Amino acid sequence: MADPNDDRLYFRQLLSGRDFAVGDQIATQMVNFVYAIGDRATGECVLVDPAYDPAGLIDAVAADAMTITGVLATHYHADHIGGSIMGYEIAGVAGLLEHVSCPVHVQRDEIPWVARSAGVTEADLVGHDSGDIVTVGELPIELVHTPGHTPGSQCFLVHGKLVSGDTLFLDGCGRTDLPGSDHAQMIHSLNRLAKVDDDIILYPGHRYSSSSSATMGSVKQSNYIFDQLLGN
Repeated sequence: MADPNDDRLYFRQLLSGRDFAVGDQIATQMVNFVYAIGDRATGECVLVDPAYDPAGLIDAVAADAMTITGVLATHYHADHIGGSIMGYEIAGVAGLLEHVSCPVHVQRDEIPWVARSAGVTEADLVGHDSGDIVTVGELPIELVHTPGHTPGSQCFLVHGKLVSGDTLFLDGCGRTDLPGSDHAQMIHSLNRLAKVDDDIILYPGHRYSSSSSATMGSVKQSNYIFDQLLGN
């Protein structure tokens, strides 16, 4: 029997410099993905890591008759939520909130980091623990705390898809030599993701590979971290 959520799920993967922020050299160079996840039946969606071009992202989902009702942040880095990077100011969550009044869902440990980086107040943020569920329309999104790249890095599980931010890429994983990073925590988080079902599709935070997504089964076989770092 077909899953009724197959028709309800709204899921778009948007590439910076191509699908939005066109002409922005930093956005093009950084190849960030922004995700729009929603319920087609209610017309509600959330944006994952809306950086570079908030107005363009609003227009992109509006063209699909979707309304933004929340933001999910994978972690505090400016190329994901806005702020300063390499002397360049990136628009992000603060700019989005000028157009849309909605909660910004972050991992609880990340609240002060996000507030400093994105230029928002802690009152704008909703802190979560691992395993919490954020509902958009009637579709649940599970939050999975995966510290290592940053203290509050988190991934999102929704209807057979894992949005992994900078924790896990199709090839490699997030850096652990940045402020707030922790190599031991990253190993623990990657071991946790290694237990995700093989048929779950991985959607990373950057397009660092020729493909934009892949099943976890294929990633476990091809990504060197599962051999070299985890010894699987």
